[in-house]
Amino acid sequence: MELMKGARANVLEAIGNIPIIKLNSVANEVESEIYVKLEYMNPGGSVKDRIGSYMMDQAVKEGKIKPGGTIIEGTSGNTGVGLAMWAAINGYRCIFVLADKQSKEKIDNLRAFGAKVVVCPTNVAPEDPRSYYSVSKKLSETIPNSFYVNQYDNLHNRDTHYNWTAPEIFEQTSGDFDVFLATIGTGGTITGCGRYFKEKMPDVKIVGVDCEGSIVAHYAKTGEMTEAYSYVLEGVGEDFIPENYDFDQIDDWEVVGDKESFLMTRKLLKEEGIYAGGSAGAAICGALKYAKKLKEPKKILVLLHDSGNRYASKIYNDDWMSDNGYLDNSFDVQITDVLEKLNKKVDLAIINDTATIGEAIAMMDTKGISQLPCVDTEGNIKGLVTEKRLLKPIMMGEFSKEDNISLAFVHKYKVVEKNDLLSTVADALLQKEVALITDNGKLVNILTDIDVLHYLSETKSS
Repeated sequence: MELMKGARANVLEAIGNIPIIKLNSVANEVESEIYVKLEYMNPGGSVKDRIGSYMMDQAVKEGKIKPGGTIIEGTSGNTGVGLAMWAAINGYRCIFVLADKQSKEKIDNLRAFGAKVVVCPTNVAPEDPRSYYSVSKKLSETIPNSFYVNQYDNLHNRDTHYNWTAPEIFEQTSGDFDVFLATIGTGGTITGCGRYFKEKMPDVKIVGVDCEGSIVAHYAKTGEMTEAYSYVLEGVGEDFIPENYDFDQIDDWEVVGDKESFLMTRKLLKEEGIYAGGSAGAAICGALKYAKKLKEPKKILVLLHDSGNRYASKIYNDDWMSDNGYLDNSFDVQITDVLEKLNKKVDLAIINDTATIGEAIAMMDTKGISQLPCVDTEGNIKGLVTEKRLLKPIMMGEFSKEDNISLAFVHKYKVVEKNDLLSTVADALLQKEVALITDNGKLVNILTDIDVLHYLSETKSS
């Protein structure tokens, strides 16, 4: 009997053909357009469905595993699901080794497939016999008819994306994008896609997003091996350099932290309806940082790796976020929202660095202000003048009104973008510093400790 029209032969045939959509609310702070490929819509919930199927097909073709054998892999969870799906369809067994920082949902998902799961400590070196790399390799050496997939050094990983993911994207878009950006882990996605796109689109830029604590971005930029330190993001970054990397395919890097990534992940769901994992938040944070550096708007395509349902007990759990210091309702708000709440006008008083102290005093008196930012002819911030800084020196004759304004500068200020979180300037404001607010590098407003107190007061009362 022929297959029903419109149907697929099995779940593996449903992998791929994933839509691309435009971000709207989350990306409204930059001129560039940001598009995302929703790889969490694969049947197993992540882009790793692709490499699970492709790598095992190649392993069978190459005779590395015989029918009924055991698949062994060290995984952060997503590759394990892709492999487990392939194993279920083709009649193989699975053993997966995970680090203990992985979410409970990932472990439960793998066990639901009938796989055996071994959990190893996170904070050990890759060569440590307790690491999930070492344990995976040891299991493959002791279990007959087993195959250690090793997604880190198995070059069929990056070949998956060169032969499948990237051509799919190119066909969908006809190459109508300027930048391809993805978080990095094993290196397969960024390297495989990067190589394909560079062959088809010579002017395309490939941007990798690494996380604080990982060694990859630093190594790529400097060639220096540093020591990794602990971070919470799953599926992003590494503490060694897998063989799948080809750094010639990656043009630029952005590095993001746990907290900003988790908050952006939640924001994606609330404002865009995108239920994705923590690496998606990291990718969008990286895309926004990259976009802010561009001199002209570009079309940026971002690959979102996995589904949010694997992080329900972590990123999407208010208690977990709060207990780990990722939620602080008072300060985890964008500065632009604070300014709007306070109804602070954008008509900011500024003075040029060629002005005199007398002119500064006159402006402060006329405007009724106590802080006055100073800029050069190109709009670059040069310093800050305050009422307190002028009063005593003028009275004591240290300054005259004809002196250049630069003599009276104070440097207790911090420059931040209007869409940054209030938490980025909280410490500075508590130390009586002033926050100078910019929009794409242009000074647009000022925020003081008194402003924050007013904001907190209004927030509490409402």
